[in-house]
Amino acid sequence: MSEGWEPGAFKARVDQVLHRFAAGEAGQLTAIDASLGPVADAVETAVAEGKRLRAAFCYWGWRAAGQPDSDALVRAAASMELVHAAAVVHDDLIDDSPLRHGRPTAHLALREAVRGHPEPTSAARSLAMLAGDLLMSMAGQLFVTSGLPAGYLGRARPLWASLARELVAGECLEILHTGAAVPDTATSLKVVRYKTAKYTVEQPLLIGALLGGAGGPLRAGCSAYGLPLGEAFQLRDDLLGLFGDPALTGKDGSDDVRGHRPTALLAETWRLAGEEDRARLRTLLAPGTDTRATGTADAVRDIMRRLKAPDRIESMITARAEEALRTLDELDLPAPAVTALTALAHSAAVRRH
Repeated sequence: MSEGWEPGAFKARVDQVLHRFAAGEAGQLTAIDASLGPVADAVETAVAEGKRLRAAFCYWGWRAAGQPDSDALVRAAASMELVHAAAVVHDDLIDDSPLRHGRPTAHLALREAVRGHPEPTSAARSLAMLAGDLLMSMAGQLFVTSGLPAGYLGRARPLWASLARELVAGECLEILHTGAAVPDTATSLKVVRYKTAKYTVEQPLLIGALLGGAGGPLRAGCSAYGLPLGEAFQLRDDLLGLFGDPALTGKDGSDDVRGHRPTALLAETWRLAGEEDRARLRTLLAPGTDTRATGTADAVRDIMRRLKAPDRIESMITARAEEALRTLDELDLPAPAVTALTALAHSAAVRRH
C-alpha cells in the first residue's frame, strides 16, 4: 500500500481477509452438520458488505504510531469489522429490523431454515442470536491469529474487554430508555457514545495505536479525536434513518419511529416542541401504533422538520467533526496519517448511507 490514502485499495484488502476467514468458518460449521448451512450463510452474509471504517481507523492508529504498512496489521484491523458484524446481527434482532444493506436481516432470512419448527419466528431469532455470538468469537480469533507478534497483541488485548463491555452497555442503555415518557438529549447522547461512537472510531483507533506501541499523548489524542467523531457518525445515522433514501441506506426508513428508539433526533424534537406538538408525538409514538399502515413515520418527520430538529442534529454533527479535526492539528502525526484521518472524518460525518 502506498503512503497515500487509497480507500478503495484498503477496503479490497479488508474484504479479502474477511471473506476468506468467514468462508473458512462457514466450511468448518457445515462440516459438523450440513443442516448448519443456513447459519453458515448468515455468517458470510454478515461480513459481505460494509464501509470498513472500523478497520480503517485501526489501521491508521497503527500508522499514526509511526509503524509501516503491514498485512498482519490489516488482518488484525479486519477483526474490528467482525465485531461490527456481530453487533449488527444482534442490533437488528433487538430492534426487529427487517432490512440491512437492502436484504432481509439475519433473523428474517433464517426463517426458511426453520419453517417446520413449531415456533419458526422464535427459532429463527435464536439462530440469529447464535450467529451473532459466533461472529464475536470469530473477531477475537482473527485478532490473535493475525500474524502480529504476541508482544504487540498483548499491548491491545486489555482494550478488548472494554470494547465488549461498553458495546453491551450501550445496547442495554438503549433498551432501558426506549419508550421513555420524556425523551432526553443527554441520555440519548450517552447511548450514542457507548452503543456506537466508542467501538466505531475511538476503540479501533486506540487498538491500532496500542498495537503500534503508542505512548500516552497519542493514546489521549486518539480518544480526543475518536469520541466526538464517533458521536457524529451515529448522529448522521439517526438522520439517515428517518430522512435518508432507503435505496441508499438499505434500511427501513420507519425503524427508529416504529421501535420508539431514544435517538438524539427524537430528544431534540421533544425539547423544541410545545405542548400541542408533544401531545401529538405521544399519540404517534403510543405503543402498538402501526407506523407502516398509518403513515406515522411521515407524521413524525413533518413535526421534526417544522421544529427544525434535523438542523439541530446537523449542527451537533458539524461541531463534533470540527472538534475531531482540531485534535489532529494538535497532534504530531506522520503526514499520511493526518491526510487519512482527515478523509475518514469526512467519510464518517458527511455521507448519504
